[in-house]
Amino acid sequence: MSLVETSQRGPVALLRLSRAAKRNALSPDMIAGIERFFRCPPDGTRAIVLYGDGDHFCAGLDLSTISAITPAAGIQHSRAWHRAFEQIEHGQVPVIAVLHGAVIGGGLELAAAAHIRVAERSAYYALPEGLHGIFVGGGGSVRIPRLIGTARMMDMMLTGRTYGAEEGAPLGFSHYVVADGHGLAKGIELAERIAANAELSNFAVIQALPRIARADPETGLLMESLMAAIAECDDEAQARLSAFLEKRTSKVANRTP
Repeated sequence: MSLVETSQRGPVALLRLSRAAKRNALSPDMIAGIERFFRCPPDGTRAIVLYGDGDHFCAGLDLSTISAITPAAGIQHSRAWHRAFEQIEHGQVPVIAVLHGAVIGGGLELAAAAHIRVAERSAYYALPEGLHGIFVGGGGSVRIPRLIGTARMMDMMLTGRTYGAEEGAPLGFSHYVVADGHGLAKGIELAERIAANAELSNFAVIQALPRIARADPETGLLMESLMAAIAECDDEAQARLSAFLEKRTSKVANRTP
């Protein structure tokens, strides 16, 4: 059986981590499968949902894969994770991660690469690298502090502190918290909503917005102007604007998450 399995629901692609017996711990083959999928999603895909089989999203790195590893091999191992997760964060379409059970170590690094995270109440977060005498290697030192802050990440790694789904949401671990068993449905709902957006607008949000946020103000403002002009001139945007101005589409209304 494949360690990562894919399916399609119209413009929404789903990728499932399928190693439930090992709590979806990430092996080199799984990382390679993740990279291949996100590098070239199925044609017509406009949003992706990432989730885990069984009782857990992902318990992190399969530690057996780095026993007796050499420094040179360790660098290559880490860089393989970087390449895979880069395809998620800076890939072609928005990615929603659905989290439940263990979201630990490399599992949290994987989740942090997604653009939106939905957590079931069973989800819990941990970074036990200090316990094992290792360090994050899947981009966590870059991405996770952007979500929860460097000081909080240090505390987790040094003391083994964990956070539950309810406690973690306002800290930045997830955007939504739902009842157990409802995460995938919520993830698909959000993905379908995202897939209905203009394709270039979605691209601008996931590609330009993070880079603008990290740029100095003058550079960021210039990038914003360029991206706004490109998006506004797109044929799909012009068609949507015409529909709105001609009252063929409804105005924005308040809706709950």
